[in-house]
Amino acid sequence: MHLELSGLTKSFGSLVANDHIDLVIEPGEIHCLLGENGAGKSTLMNMLYGLLQPDSGEIVIDGDKVRITSPSDAIRHGIGMVHQHFMLVPVFTVAENIMLGRESTRAGGVLDRKKAHTLVTELSDRYGLAVDPDALVENTPVGIQQRVEIIKALSHDAQVLILDEPTAVLTPAEIDELIGVMRQLRENGTSIVFITHKLKEVKAIADKITVIRRGKVVGQAEPSASEEELAELMVGRAVDLVVDKEPAQPKDVVLRVEGLTVIDERGFTAVDDVDLEVRAGEILAVAGVQGNGQTELAEALLGLTPVAAGRISLDGADLTTRSTRERLESGIGYVPEDRWQDGFVDSFSVAENLVLDLYRKPPYGNGLSLRTAEIEKNAHARVEEFDIRTQGIDLPVSSLSGGNQQKVVLARELSRPLQLLVASQPTRGVDVGSIEFLHGRIVQERDQGTAVLIVSTELDEIAALADRIAVMYRGKVVGVVPADTPRDELGLMMAGASKHEAHDEAIEHPTTLGTI
Repeated sequence: MHLELSGLTKSFGSLVANDHIDLVIEPGEIHCLLGENGAGKSTLMNMLYGLLQPDSGEIVIDGDKVRITSPSDAIRHGIGMVHQHFMLVPVFTVAENIMLGRESTRAGGVLDRKKAHTLVTELSDRYGLAVDPDALVENTPVGIQQRVEIIKALSHDAQVLILDEPTAVLTPAEIDELIGVMRQLRENGTSIVFITHKLKEVKAIADKITVIRRGKVVGQAEPSASEEELAELMVGRAVDLVVDKEPAQPKDVVLRVEGLTVIDERGFTAVDDVDLEVRAGEILAVAGVQGNGQTELAEALLGLTPVAAGRISLDGADLTTRSTRERLESGIGYVPEDRWQDGFVDSFSVAENLVLDLYRKPPYGNGLSLRTAEIEKNAHARVEEFDIRTQGIDLPVSSLSGGNQQKVVLARELSRPLQLLVASQPTRGVDVGSIEFLHGRIVQERDQGTAVLIVSTELDEIAALADRIAVMYRGKVVGVVPADTPRDELGLMMAGASKHEAHDEAIEHPTTLGTI
């Protein structure tokens, strides 16, 4: 199938998400759509899949202009899409998920499960997907669930397959397997549109690369282009992708976590008997696939999630039963995983958000009154120090880009003396240029003697920042390893192997993980 998008434009109010985008997908190629979160990649693909309607422009398939008003239209035209958040029924088998919505029946109206079983088996064998048709989806790893989504699309005879940020929830080993699957699909003639912001993966798999920035196509690139060249296209300026930091000089233990157990709202053990130490002047990075207890660990440290058992101490003082306010006042800074939910008040001004946890005390507040002059003075200083791009400190923080919103959160937390900085997914949804700045400030805080705990699902970020790495799997810390531990070993630990098992396995069965 030859697919062409011509002049596609989509606006949401005053925001132009896609601005006259042209894109050509050739038969049997892997075309990477590269750009930072918010660049307009998913909006463009949602139009192609019929989830959104363009304001203008056209879609042409094999020379014929088509109108795609729904996913059903897209499927009929041979276009399939695997969303970042899977759309499977957990309590159904793989075969039942594949037949859902187009059930075949035998005599007497009985569901023809055998037909679905056969279809899954045939597609699995043809494309090397290795999926058990009878497995319950809820019992399969995330990487297998993604394969089920791919089979579901292929079962509709998809000739163009859209993969939207497909590696976001995968371990390094699963990413390696996915790349193998994509190559097999390409060899069988399927075209793939691979949406991502990860440079290493683009270089590993792309036949062609189109870069989108702020809703516009800003260039085409070859897979041979360097990561620095791709980053410059994404951001619009040269970017230093390597964090410049000296070896850590760790001192006394600041944070000590002993036997920490957290039960989540569903009654499951999210954090299971975890022991950790973070010293002054070091960065401990917690690695793992999303959903293995890292979020609950960070929230428990701040008192946002109740502790079922264990002890949390800061510089020897027991914080286990202290309130969140008391923990912040004891010298903990917190950059939350979801800045929109927990990091700022979107309708408050930039200046107000910069003192959200400081306004009760001088110089910003006195009793029930706020000292607006001091709040404005602080805002001007922080905007300059952290290079926060804003048209004015009195504008709502919702008017800023994602990177500048994150700078507001970090600037606020670093504007007071800290003993411990807890930063969860500190650069999620942030452009490459802002990542460069944020990483530099986190390292600077470490060098000033603060203990830093980073939670991240991005191995590039872990490798850039960590002095030591703790890997979590199903609520447990399976090992704490040096920062220079190879990616394939980290990947095996993220899948549950101990550090010794991972080391031995990586030596015996090396993979391509280190290259991506």
